[in-house]
Amino acid sequence: MTVELKDRFNRPLRDLRISVTDRCNFRCTYCMPAEVFHEKYQFLQRHKLLTFEEITRLTRIIVQQGAVKLRLTGGEPLVRQKIEKLVAMLAKIDAVHDIAMTTNAYLLPAKAQILKDAGLQRVTISLDSLNDEVFRRMNGDKATVDDVLKGIKAAEKAGLTPIKINAVVQRGVNDQYIVDMARFCKENGYILRFIEYMDVGTMNGWQMQHVVPAKEIIDRVAEVYPLEAIPRSYASETALRYRYTDGSGEIGVIASVTKPFCGDCSRIRLSPEGQIYTCLFATTGTDLKTPLRNGATDEEIAQLICQTWENRTDRYSEIRTQIQHPKDKIEMYYIGG
Repeated sequence: MTVELKDRFNRPLRDLRISVTDRCNFRCTYCMPAEVFHEKYQFLQRHKLLTFEEITRLTRIIVQQGAVKLRLTGGEPLVRQKIEKLVAMLAKIDAVHDIAMTTNAYLLPAKAQILKDAGLQRVTISLDSLNDEVFRRMNGDKATVDDVLKGIKAAEKAGLTPIKINAVVQRGVNDQYIVDMARFCKENGYILRFIEYMDVGTMNGWQMQHVVPAKEIIDRVAEVYPLEAIPRSYASETALRYRYTDGSGEIGVIASVTKPFCGDCSRIRLSPEGQIYTCLFATTGTDLKTPLRNGATDEEIAQLICQTWENRTDRYSEIRTQIQHPKDKIEMYYIGG
């Protein structure tokens, strides 16, 4: 039986983001800078990761508390061995309306059809620039634009659609290519989501002057391709949405910095080692793995989840300018975007 769980601000639980690994094959400067995440960096040992069976059990319990949309993240979810097995297990959970994945697409050519067959419905693919030199600089020189384009085509062929493209925009780094990204996605039928550069974690050297505000992004695109605002698809959708006036598709901006959407946030995040977090900018989580491995019943775990959500007061993006920035926020590579 599904319950209607609400937090202190009357926000329902609707979305579960499952981080399946803290590892990634890229070293993006805004997430896992290479100078920190070098070859000797100690990632989580295998025994500390939730097994697929444990993830599925916790997901089923969280779905019973109201979550209907699942998104697999990382790190890079495709570096988790046999991830399609987890997808197939999650696809069997009643009441789940949507199973998606956010990926850098490097490994998609070999996995797209397998994932689709297992029950994955769609993918969101990270691609921050179509300029190869800029893109390589942003991802730590781990892949080319062509590598990602091959993954996009594989996803398209497998029917993992509609395909969304995420592009993090940093002033002085890739903002000169905003219109190029819009043109590419418009011409190919992909849904583009620009993302304001965020202060997730503590390792990416975030500064406000590096943020290109959502209004500026939209204004730049609209100068070339006229746009009109359209409503969010649902109350807790993260993107401000716009459609091209010629009817050729839409773009959006995730404006966590300049136009925060905390008031409608319905997302809970499950970490690779079984912590749940109620905000992308959280400093602490609730441990579910320990009670799970110590024999807790579903009802006992559900009670922990309910208590965590019902006590939730997170609204970091709305108050970031009013508070001293915490030094121990979780990192994006650990909990997904």
